[in-house]
Amino acid sequence: MFNAPEVTPAGRVTPPRPESLDFLSREILALKQSLNAVILAHNYQRPEIQDVADYVGDSLGLARQAAQTNADVIVFCGVHFMAETAKILNPGKLVILPDKDAGCSLEESCPGPKLKALQATNPNFWTIAYINCSAEVKALSDCICTSGNAVKIVKAAPKDRDILFVPDENLGGWVMEQTGRPMTLWKGDCYVHVEWTHAAITRIRERHPWAPVVAHPECPKAVRMLADEVCSTEKMVTWCQQTAATDIIIATEAGMLHRLKKECPGKNFIPAPTDRCACNECRFMKMNTLEKVHDCMLNLAPAIDLPAELSARARIAIERMLEISARD
Repeated sequence: MFNAPEVTPAGRVTPPRPESLDFLSREILALKQSLNAVILAHNYQRPEIQDVADYVGDSLGLARQAAQTNADVIVFCGVHFMAETAKILNPGKLVILPDKDAGCSLEESCPGPKLKALQATNPNFWTIAYINCSAEVKALSDCICTSGNAVKIVKAAPKDRDILFVPDENLGGWVMEQTGRPMTLWKGDCYVHVEWTHAAITRIRERHPWAPVVAHPECPKAVRMLADEVCSTEKMVTWCQQTAATDIIIATEAGMLHRLKKECPGKNFIPAPTDRCACNECRFMKMNTLEKVHDCMLNLAPAIDLPAELSARARIAIERMLEISARD
């Protein structure tokens, strides 16, 4: 039987015992050692990928890990914009991802030329881009944010500038509720999180009246209003660890349940259903498989490559985010 590795605070994973792994997982760990590689995995990745990763976390945690790593090769188990972020922070390192076609509906909703055209309508815009966007959009932005630090980034924005928040309209709306700061919002959304509805959450609460609901801020406002806590996936871990509740309804991508079950033993996590299914998965995140992780490490491809000038401009906005996030 496969024994999953222990996940320590902040998403760092204690390596599993070799004898507990299947053949493919052992091959991946052997390749990691020979390549001096680090494996970074998003919380929404398949459980078997999370279990061979050095670090499992949200976009902010993954960006920090990418910025700090001493590895020669970064194996990014996530979607394309995440691997781009790692490359921007490590222009001299090889960044590979299991499936080059693993995209994001938010990234697709905000093409760089359209953003540039909107920015031209107001020279006073200060653009904050949710990290779920392309390198081109990051290069056009003043600062990047994640769901975990968006409130802090908006509070730190220059008071004399008009904030343009792209591309997630729901996250932007939630941030406005938390900060009281008016913003112009791009009309984009995560196709997974908008599947949850007020009616679906109401029904699951009726079946589990004592279970609190924890929702990601990419969910629509009608869902956020029903939630007991709205937070990033990283904060979900600490919130669920600290709550006295033993049954908890989770409204985010189903891959998160694997990490929650490992880090919160003894608690029962109930995936929030949508109107059409019992749980909700991102087809892009699930494009990555253990076999593709192995193959990309064996072949050192697909690799991320970005124009130097674009990468340098995008890096300014990412490093500004990391600097603001580190403030007390």
